[in-house]
Amino acid sequence: MEALPDAIVQYILSLMSNARDVASCNCVSKRWKDSMPYLRSLFFPRNLFDNLTNGDTPDAVVWRMVSSVVKLEELVVYCPFSSSGLALWLSTVGPSLRNLELRLDNITEHETFTEIPSKLDCIRAAWNLESLRLWGVLMIYSPKWDVFHRLKNLEIVGARLEDHALLDALRACPNLTHLLLLGCEGLRSISIQNPHLEQCKLDFFGVGNCSLTITSSKLESLEVQGCSFIRVHETRWLRHLSIANNSGRVYMVDFGRLMALETLFIRGVQWSWDAISKMLQMASEVKELYMKVEFTGDSETLQPFPEIDFVDFFNSHPKLQTFDIHGAMFAALCQKNSLKNVDSKFLIPCLEKVVVTVRSPLNAEQKMSTLDSLMKYAKNLKKMTIKILQMKSSHSSADDFFEDICRFRYMNRKIVSIE
Repeated sequence: MEALPDAIVQYILSLMSNARDVASCNCVSKRWKDSMPYLRSLFFPRNLFDNLTNGDTPDAVVWRMVSSVVKLEELVVYCPFSSSGLALWLSTVGPSLRNLELRLDNITEHETFTEIPSKLDCIRAAWNLESLRLWGVLMIYSPKWDVFHRLKNLEIVGARLEDHALLDALRACPNLTHLLLLGCEGLRSISIQNPHLEQCKLDFFGVGNCSLTITSSKLESLEVQGCSFIRVHETRWLRHLSIANNSGRVYMVDFGRLMALETLFIRGVQWSWDAISKMLQMASEVKELYMKVEFTGDSETLQPFPEIDFVDFFNSHPKLQTFDIHGAMFAALCQKNSLKNVDSKFLIPCLEKVVVTVRSPLNAEQKMSTLDSLMKYAKNLKKMTIKILQMKSSHSSADDFFEDICRFRYMNRKIVSIE
């Protein structure tokens, strides 16, 4: 290192970010210390200041390091800090910051006290941000933000939110392309109207009865968990869609034409049959389909799936390449009348991979017939995996059914496997 020119040393050391490493380098030599102002990123881990002495505070230490950097582009703070400390840091380096990640840990503040200005309000000083990540957020009041014209990525993890507060925050980010809300509670009805949004992942914690409306003409990927009513107006570019509700029911889905959709994931304990059939109808061009919905029905009563015609289903999804199918949907495809009158020209042209999860030995003959049909009509099938999940061995036909599956696997051992 001593033989290297100053510019090279500065460049190498500027690639550091961990505050502990930076502090150690300051003690090596004057030459190294003089390179510290050229850092581009600073990261303060969670437990960095657990053993502070001499009356120092995390706010003061962070301030000294941040203020010594000429042009800081990224700041990540996981250690505890105050709103006054954050306001001081951002008043100096805010205009140069491109990426900001903060562990706020103020999700329960309204039960004790609220700092003024709030940590959220302080972020307005970093008006040139391109990416903002926040952890442990309390947003029951609208943050006092100006417009973040350059902000493309917003991620909020572990938050207590109010509808109007989140709406105002999203309005302050008109050019968002990526939005992630993970482990968020308190929302009832949310409307996202960000015209440039491309990637959106939403995970709402609670009873699963949230209502969601999204308006974005550029949306390419959408993942939603915890909503009962979902409406997306513009879907011409939507390629990936995942809808799940682990706590409540999915009653209604309303999408535009899903012409570009390639992957569809449907999960949950209970969906209304109208929502399921509508999704399958709209996703006629899908290439990968994952279905794990246990029951249907519009009320508290859990109902099985109605019969689904095997031939009609695959004729309606001619581009399907990967099909992951769980108990209820597999049972619906295994009805007696589904394979009675199969046209001799019928083929499943693109199917290459099938994963079938079997949970019950009931209607074993029809289920084996469906497995045989998948092998017979899917001429390009390369892999079939049969998963036996929590099958009740006490049932009289369980052993016979398992023997049939093992025999089926042996006859098609180059393609079929059992888990």
